[in-house]
Amino acid sequence: MNRLVVFDLDGTLIDSKRDLADSANEMLTGYGAAALTEDAIGHMVGAGAAQLVARVLQAAQLNVPLDEALARFLENYDRRLTNHTRPYHGIPELLAELESEGVKMSLLTNKPLEASTRILEAFGLSKFFRLRVGGDGPWPRKPAPEGLRFLMKEESADSSQTMLVGDSGVDLSTARNAGVRICLARYGFGFADVAPETLRGDELLVDEPRQIAGAVWQ
Repeated sequence: MNRLVVFDLDGTLIDSKRDLADSANEMLTGYGAAALTEDAIGHMVGAGAAQLVARVLQAAQLNVPLDEALARFLENYDRRLTNHTRPYHGIPELLAELESEGVKMSLLTNKPLEASTRILEAFGLSKFFRLRVGGDGPWPRKPAPEGLRFLMKEESADSSQTMLVGDSGVDLSTARNAGVRICLARYGFGFADVAPETLRGDELLVDEPRQIAGAVWQ
C-alpha cells in the first residue's frame, strides 16, 4: 500500500523553541519591553510567524505596528536559525527507516519555506522531503487543508494512505480538515496546548520519534 507521511517541522522534527524565543525577545527588548519566558513563547508557535509575533506583542502588552515588529523578528531569527535548534533525538534515523521502507515523505509547515529548507539542509534532512509546503506559499496556512491536499495529490495518495505527523492543535485540526490520520508528538512543545477534550480517541500519540515508524503502519 502506498504510504504518505506529511511532517510538521517545529516541535515535530526539530526543537527550535530557544531560537524562536530568543528572536522574539530580542524584538521585544528592542522596543523597551520585558522579555517573555521561553516556554511562554513556545506555546505561541504553530500558526506562522505573523501570528507568533502578534501573540508575543499581546502578551507583552506592546502596542506597535505588527508589520514592523514582524520584520524585526524575522531579521533576528534569520541570524540564529540553527544557534540552538537541533533535530529531536532519533529523527534522522526515523526518516532513514521510513525511506528504506518506501514511505513517501513531505513537509508541511507554517514557517517560511526558505528558512525551513535552510534548517533541513543544515542537518542533512532535506534529502528526505521531495515536496515541501511553507507558510508563505500559495496555499492558506494550517489548519487550512489546501497545502496538505496539494501534497496528497502530487504524491497520488488518498486520505486513507496519508498521515500527518505534528505536535499541536493546529496540526490536529489540519488533519481533520483534510480527512487524514493524525499522529501527535507529545514530546513537541506545541502539544501543551492540545486540550484533552479535543481528542476523540482515534489519534495516534507518540512520546519519542522512534515510535512514529510503528504508527505509520497501524
